[in-house]
Amino acid sequence: MSYKDYYQILGVPRDASEADIQKAFRKLARKFHPDVSKEPGAEDRFKEINEANDVLKDADKRKLYDRYGTAWKAVSEGRQPPPGTERVRFDFGGIPGAEQGDLGSLFEQFFSGQFGGAPFGGGAPFGRPGRGRPQAPRRGGDTETTFELGVEEAFVGGPRELSIHTEGQGTSKITLKIPPGVRHGQKIRLGGRGSPGPLGGPAGDLLLEVRLVADAHFRMDGEDVLAALRISPWEAALGAVVPVRTLDGEVKIKVPPGSSTGRRIRLKERGYTTASGARSDLYVVLEVAVPSEPSPDEKRLFEELARVSRFDPRR
Repeated sequence: MSYKDYYQILGVPRDASEADIQKAFRKLARKFHPDVSKEPGAEDRFKEINEANDVLKDADKRKLYDRYGTAWKAVSEGRQPPPGTERVRFDFGGIPGAEQGDLGSLFEQFFSGQFGGAPFGGGAPFGRPGRGRPQAPRRGGDTETTFELGVEEAFVGGPRELSIHTEGQGTSKITLKIPPGVRHGQKIRLGGRGSPGPLGGPAGDLLLEVRLVADAHFRMDGEDVLAALRISPWEAALGAVVPVRTLDGEVKIKVPPGSSTGRRIRLKERGYTTASGARSDLYVVLEVAVPSEPSPDEKRLFEELARVSRFDPRR
């Protein structure tokens, strides 16, 4: 059982009002409803959105969730929350990674404590205690969470700052190192950084699952990368050589004459690092932009073009 961040699922801050939560829910529900959505995994996403909304829209449930995380339901039914499910939430203010040496003392502090019974997600006991004999130490549970990386930042890698929030402990920041070219869905395992084992047993692991998301310049399309490029009407009509940003720096490309919005220009092996270690392709997607406030001369020239041109974009 892993911790689900209902606030992250709905895309709202932790202090969001009830109205903000409902607004976010309605927007996502329309997008991922299985009857209308063509998004991959829409049905599972829709169930996840409903689950998050069911808890956060109810003031009493939300209060318990904020304190106990996904163990809120057990507490509401008068049951003891499973060991290792203490409220721990992650807020990735920066872009994180994995620096093995920076986490030890923090996680020992955050997850300290001894628990009786079977550990949450933990392994089997070292020995099965007999009647009247003390229980043997056992392995602690694994802790899982996800974090988002922009395409360019994930490709470059390097140190990123991670904020970790725990109930009653406040916020602490650690620096983690992202391996360059980390891929979507890849898990970074930090051995011994999860929940401590009962009765002094070894701690479990911390699993960080990477999610690649669009940034200001790039977005993923399968294994390939897309980059938007705005061009002027005359560059689109006449062709031009223009600069474009890539993951490896700025290059110049040739825009063919007669280009329209949506045209793709392929840059071979300029995309993201694949599982085999090769590079995918980068596709530059053209967007024809017009001046929002044309000068008198520009307006006159556009009017002249409209008068003499036989081009009809709707035919």
